[in-house]
Amino acid sequence: MAEGDQTIPRKGLSEPSYAVHRPISSEAGPSNEIRIDATQPDHRSHTPPPYSGPASPRSVSQTPQNQVSYPGLPKLDYRLYLPPSFKLSEDKRTITSYDGVLNTQRTALLTLIQKLAYIPPKPQVRITGTSNGDVDFDIKLNIMNLIIPEGEKQRMNYIKTIPDGEIGHRGKTKQTAGPCLEGLEQWVRNYCEDDASIKHFALDRTIINWDTTHLSGLLLTLLKSISYHGNVNITFPLTHSRVLIHSPDKINHFFSNVTKVFTGSHRYEPVKSIWPYANVPRGEEGRKCVVQDEDTWFREWKDAIGNAVRCKRRGWVTVEDRLEFLMEPKGLGETGKQGEWGTS
Repeated sequence: MAEGDQTIPRKGLSEPSYAVHRPISSEAGPSNEIRIDATQPDHRSHTPPPYSGPASPRSVSQTPQNQVSYPGLPKLDYRLYLPPSFKLSEDKRTITSYDGVLNTQRTALLTLIQKLAYIPPKPQVRITGTSNGDVDFDIKLNIMNLIIPEGEKQRMNYIKTIPDGEIGHRGKTKQTAGPCLEGLEQWVRNYCEDDASIKHFALDRTIINWDTTHLSGLLLTLLKSISYHGNVNITFPLTHSRVLIHSPDKINHFFSNVTKVFTGSHRYEPVKSIWPYANVPRGEEGRKCVVQDEDTWFREWKDAIGNAVRCKRRGWVTVEDRLEFLMEPKGLGETGKQGEWGTS
């Protein structure tokens, strides 16, 4: 049975029209596996909300002169995925820094958050098949190129700050509906001026309007067509999706953890970097995908996925798999169809 992953909503998630920050220059306009809860149905427009300011100041170049270009890969500054002083978690979801400068100097923190909001998370499709307690196949596909168009001017991403009245982590030990602040700058100021011994500031990157429920159905139909009858688990992991700036340990990490148990931590989680798969959820009028819709992607990749499943692959399915099918077409018999398999 296919199950939704913790990060990507099972249905396209639309964002209500709240104040955000987004580049207003003529160039690019960009602005987890963390669980993203679907909001209550919103009857307003699902198009990106009005912008209250740029995602990064005009003085900060989005494409540094010394940025390395990688032909065939999205045009991003990949160094920003692990800046100095940060460490990447084992599950590759979160980068964390305990740098004291970022906890007290608001200009340094603001500039960093604006830069890190400009790069997307790494969305994936993971399909696992098991039978009789054994793993038959475990494949992953990188979907990052479907949220980043070739032209930077065509990007749909933006920054969204927590709206007035919404329950969230606003600098207290528990979630609250206040204070209500305008813009990222004010949240950064509050954080840096907070003298709490234990505190953190977080940026979350997420994807909206990607219909993973529909995509799961297509993939299950594909597996049935090649006579796989084992247990199937389809998830949509989102790595490199969270940035965490934590107050420095006054003595050591163990002492800080003990202190947190008794005093709690002041948590500031007011900002998200939103990366739409499309401008509105699937099925709504006027839908425009950043690159291509779910059905088109499936048609282009189904042969490579089916072959990887039949070969009991454990690992990535890449463009090389597609290229092989385009250059060396294979029938089901040639790829080793083995009748019904994966039965318990």
